[in-house]
Amino acid sequence: MSSLYHDELIEHYKRSQYRKIITNPTIQHGELNPSCGDKIEVMVVIQNDIIIDVAFQGSGCVISQAAISMLCEEILGKNIDAVLKLSHDDILQLVNIELGPVRAKCATLSLLVLQHGITTWQKKPLA
Repeated sequence: MSSLYHDELIEHYKRSQYRKIITNPTIQHGELNPSCGDKIEVMVVIQNDIIIDVAFQGSGCVISQAAISMLCEEILGKNIDAVLKLSHDDILQLVNIELGPVRAKCATLSLLVLQHGITTWQKKPLA
């Protein structure tokens, strides 16, 4: 590993408590970054518009996998409207390392997957 990665990033990559499977999630959504091969699938349980459980599965570089873990930690217990207001800058601040444009896409894939999952779920008609 390059010394450019700080300890917290490495810890999230190697031992994320959010890398698990949730059975019957409210939202399950995945996407792939075709330019580098990073893959993330997020599972979210929502109750009264609050995220009460979150998990992910995926593969890819340290940055993409650590960023989704850090994002899971950040959004647990938050209202979905607050999550939809998060920006790419918020993710880059969470990751807290200097990234060029290509590596920034690795970090922000997590937010893209999460927000796409929420907005897709919101558009579904109630059963």
